[in-house]
Amino acid sequence: MSPAFVHRITKYDPADRDEHGHYNGAENTASDHGPVEAAYLAAIAAFAEASGIDRLEIREPAVAGFVHFGLEPPVEGHGLRGLFPPDLTGYHDGAEVSLPVALELVRAMLRDQGAWCRLEAGDLFTVHVGWDQYVYVGSDRPCLDAVARTRELGLFAEPLTASPYAAECDEPEGAEVADEDFWDRVPTTLDSRRAALLEETCVRNATRWYRLTTENLDTVRAGLGPRALLTVFPDLTPDVGAVLAALPAEELVEFVWETRDGTIRHVVVDDTPHRELAALVADARAACVLPMSADEHHPLFVAVLPDDDGVLRARW
Repeated sequence: MSPAFVHRITKYDPADRDEHGHYNGAENTASDHGPVEAAYLAAIAAFAEASGIDRLEIREPAVAGFVHFGLEPPVEGHGLRGLFPPDLTGYHDGAEVSLPVALELVRAMLRDQGAWCRLEAGDLFTVHVGWDQYVYVGSDRPCLDAVARTRELGLFAEPLTASPYAAECDEPEGAEVADEDFWDRVPTTLDSRRAALLEETCVRNATRWYRLTTENLDTVRAGLGPRALLTVFPDLTPDVGAVLAALPAEELVEFVWETRDGTIRHVVVDDTPHRELAALVADARAACVLPMSADEHHPLFVAVLPDDDGVLRARW
């Protein structure tokens, strides 16, 4: 359930909105990286304090993908440098962070630096950052002092019935829980195919790949991230030349290959010259092409890791 009291916090004066609620004033839609941005963070902190919240949970984390729609260009590290290691350990669904770290995540989202997530404390408190410097704060309390503080900071706190970014559970079609029964069935699949390709997604647009075999299954499983979405495809083919030759001329696809040292790499291929791709994968010893169209995306199976207590809480 969403918190009972939701406010939209913005720098946009409601007096400058038309009859449809569209802003037509002079405020810039990008972050100033300065006093206005600081005011946003102070306002959120005021709502958190009024709600008795000092820690928040990261939900549905993402980083910039192949296509970025932000007003500002994404930066290296997605705005997460100094908060999480380069491999994004600790930045996953369900990770709990202190309020100062949560505010830095909001800063990265206000700047469109690549990272995005929902910040929640159950149904007691939520922070959602939308497009064009819109922030939605939900609380189980009216937070009248925080509303007043927001006005003092030069921002506007407008009451809403709900955040437009409230989470909706949208599980992938065919997804199942990656429980013990699931892991007991995986070796059978591997025995019949010798190997399979596993895509692990803990953060949207950031994946890790494995060439899964009966020999490395336990090791790979032990290293999977919390609440990961697991997608298993048929194995790579050793005839890399044939895979390259079969690339569609205009379709957007994902090219996955194994380097000579056993590393699995991937790249999105559009209508760029395939000569460049051939040079990039010159050392590949196996490869495959995965369609990115939902209608043509047919993995062997999809599963989601539950928490240690066996409960599935990830909202993929």
